[in-house]
Amino acid sequence: MDAITATTPAPLSRRLAAPLGTIAVVAAAFAYVGAVDPNEPGHYPVCPLLRFTGIYCPGCGGLRSAHAFIHGDLGTAFGANALAVAGYGIFAVLWTAWLVQAVRARPVRIALGPGWWWGLGAVLALFTVVRNLPFGSVLAP
Repeated sequence: MDAITATTPAPLSRRLAAPLGTIAVVAAAFAYVGAVDPNEPGHYPVCPLLRFTGIYCPGCGGLRSAHAFIHGDLGTAFGANALAVAGYGIFAVLWTAWLVQAVRARPVRIALGPGWWWGLGAVLALFTVVRNLPFGSVLAP
C-alpha cells in the first residue's frame, strides 16, 4: 500500500514573492512612464516600424496610453492605444487571480490552447490593419 505524503505549502512570504515582485516591477515601470512624459520628444526611442514604414504597430501609442492612464485620463489613454488599456485590465485580473491563488497555496495554471494564441494573433493583426486604414483612424495614436 502506498503511503500518501502530505506536502506542506511554502510559507506565505515565499508564495507571495513572485506576484508581489511582479507588481513592484510593473508599478515602477508605470511610475517612470508617469514621471517622464512620452509626449515630449527625445525621452523614448521612436517605433522602428513607424519610423521606416509609416505603419502603426499594435504597440504604437502604448507609452502615451500608459502615461495618460496613470494620470487618470482614460479618454486619452484609449485614444493613444485602446488595446493597451484592455491589456492593463487583463493584467490586473490575471495578477489578482495569481495573488489569490498564492495566498490560498494553490498552483496557478493558465493553459491556453493553440486556438487562443491564434485568436490573440488575429486580434493584434486586425487592430494593426484597422488602425492604419482611413476609417480606423480613431484607433491611431
